[in-house]
Amino acid sequence: MVILPELVLLIGALALFCVSLGKNVSEQAAKNVAIVFGLGTFAGTLLAFNEQGTLFYGALAVDQYSQLFKLMISGALAVFLIFSQSLKAIDQKVKPEYYMFLMLSVLGLMLLVSSVELMAIFISLELSSFALYLLVPMRDDATGVRVQMEAGMKYILFGVMGTGFMLYGMSLLFGLTGSTYLANVVEFYAEGNLQPTAMIALVLVLAGFLYKLAVFPMHFWVPDIYQGASNETTGFIATIPKLGAVALLIRFLSLSGEHSTFLVNLMAALALASMFYGNLSALVQKDIKRMLGFSGIAHAGFIMLGLLSLDSQGYGLAIYYIAGYVVMNLACFLVISNVSQKGENLCIEDFNGLYKRQPVLAFVLAIGLFGLAGIPPFVGFMGKFMILTSALSGDHLVVVCLAAINTAIAIYYYLSVVKAAYTGEPGEQPDVTVHPIIQVTGAVLVMAICIMGALPAKFVAFAGTVVQSIQ
Repeated sequence: MVILPELVLLIGALALFCVSLGKNVSEQAAKNVAIVFGLGTFAGTLLAFNEQGTLFYGALAVDQYSQLFKLMISGALAVFLIFSQSLKAIDQKVKPEYYMFLMLSVLGLMLLVSSVELMAIFISLELSSFALYLLVPMRDDATGVRVQMEAGMKYILFGVMGTGFMLYGMSLLFGLTGSTYLANVVEFYAEGNLQPTAMIALVLVLAGFLYKLAVFPMHFWVPDIYQGASNETTGFIATIPKLGAVALLIRFLSLSGEHSTFLVNLMAALALASMFYGNLSALVQKDIKRMLGFSGIAHAGFIMLGLLSLDSQGYGLAIYYIAGYVVMNLACFLVISNVSQKGENLCIEDFNGLYKRQPVLAFVLAIGLFGLAGIPPFVGFMGKFMILTSALSGDHLVVVCLAAINTAIAIYYYLSVVKAAYTGEPGEQPDVTVHPIIQVTGAVLVMAICIMGALPAKFVAFAGTVVQSIQ
């Protein structure tokens, strides 16, 4: 039972592999298999939520912390599979393979959040990453887009660079501690061994995780990959892998103790750089996916602010924030994927008059963007407010003031999309027809955004408690 979700994903990937072997593969069959196993993974995670144990000689630890992240990952996967059923911009011949690699990527993330040994972390991260690299160039060029191959090459090259930094840092950690288990690394740092080599090792390892989270300066891949990948693939990249990155980042930061001035200053600097770079770059974007890509860099900065306290409360805030961010982004990409008629990239003006063409999608988009902008009473506002309050209580007044300025900057470009949807004229834009299940999924996401914003204390308290179970 302890690895029930992983087993369901693995069986699902094998089933999709068998489906892909047929000559005249039914697109509907591959779609149905993916949805069944995606929902099965979520159900399996719920059943195994209270399970605990260790596997593979202690390399994987199943605890409340890892189970919480698995629940969020599997839930986001289920929502993603429901609203991305058509895969408009993916070549029909490779759709079974697309779903297969999607399952393998999520399997890697599931293993990643349970990994407490350096080699297990490396293998899990690479399983997730390489499966994801293959999804980007699967975009069909029938939509007129020709940059997916370039985007795929950039993704893998930058990914290999981030992996190289991380692997070198892990080799230093092994040389310093004589072990690859995180428990021994914890003991090493707890004893006050903060010589330059130890800090360099920690920074290099963190660089690999910051790449997945798209924190400055490991952000260079974001805009081109978001633009070059299909709308559905971008929606996946922008959400689910970031859950794994935050889970791993918190595990590593918990090693340093509560009084590491070096790490606090480093994270504060990276957070501010990410926020200013992301928000200022997003201001001038016309492509909606590039805009969301740059805004994602800015939101990564806010997540880093939540980690400045280096305690369970700050980690709980970071978990709450990333959970809300994933839900809000899923809402936005649900709309993008369904407004796009043939899977083409959308510009902001393509949303003109959306409230007349499809009022439900316009409402879902507005709520998602209001949340990302930090407008009350949605989860984005409560997340930013609580993180800024926590940073202020930690005597980071300058950081809080600069972060507040960034919140104001972000409101402009988010609301410009809402303005186009509700005050623009449709012109020759076609009407948008969506399946009722898409509308229901959008309504569920809107409810989640509102409920998480209305009851933040319960979510944060639960996440803070779960963090204390880290082994």
